[in-house]
Amino acid sequence: MTDFWANGWVKFPFDPDIAEWVNHALPLARASVDDPAHAAWLDCDGTWFIGVDALDNDPKGRVGRSDVLAGQAMAFIAEHYGSLPLHKGQVSVIYPGYPRPRRGEGANAARYRLNRDAAHVDGLRPNGPDRRRRVDEPHAWILGIPLTDASADAAPMVLWDQSHRIMRAAFQDALAGVPKDALDQVDVTDIYQTARRKVFETCQRIELPAKPGEAYLLHRHCLHGVAPWGAGGVAGPEGRMIAYFRPECAGGVAEWIESP
Repeated sequence: MTDFWANGWVKFPFDPDIAEWVNHALPLARASVDDPAHAAWLDCDGTWFIGVDALDNDPKGRVGRSDVLAGQAMAFIAEHYGSLPLHKGQVSVIYPGYPRPRRGEGANAARYRLNRDAAHVDGLRPNGPDRRRRVDEPHAWILGIPLTDASADAAPMVLWDQSHRIMRAAFQDALAGVPKDALDQVDVTDIYQTARRKVFETCQRIELPAKPGEAYLLHRHCLHGVAPWGAGGVAGPEGRMIAYFRPECAGGVAEWIESP
């Protein structure tokens, strides 16, 4: 697990606790896709169900009649980050043909989605017509749990190895000397984009397909995205479905930038 700190990510092998949780979560995830309350999350011309907060789990990760979300990944998180209440999980579903432009997405953003996997650091949402970014959501970590089988080229998670080091250093520079209660007001757009270019030039791009029962953990500053659906990509009618959890740091942006 020391690789997580060095590389900014780790993939956990098949875990019966995770597999059992998936058995309970999958029916609810399927239902969320067809729920009219979540209809607006179907985007990219029907090739991506974004599914934010679409999974009906409790703060311990229980879904339906499942036990709490447990297993090797959760044990590692608890040891190194402590226990945080879980938000409603994201149900991210990719379908054949991805990527197509999101609603309101300009040509440059659409090309970036296609050619750079829409690479990003979570929690820095673009705001306003100039798409300026601040640390809006200081996530503690990112956990992905595959819910369906899909081939390795069916739009897998993509990450840049050791990118968390470059991105974190850039954010530390941008936020240095800022009072804690004003950290979330700092415009990090320019330094974020510069650091991202450095990552593309110096870090290895890694595709990270995974199967139900497996899981992967990303450092919160790890640059990551989603690969296009490959020409030979195969999945069931439910698409490539992954549940994501990203609880926010209890200490806000100050903890987001200061803690490991």
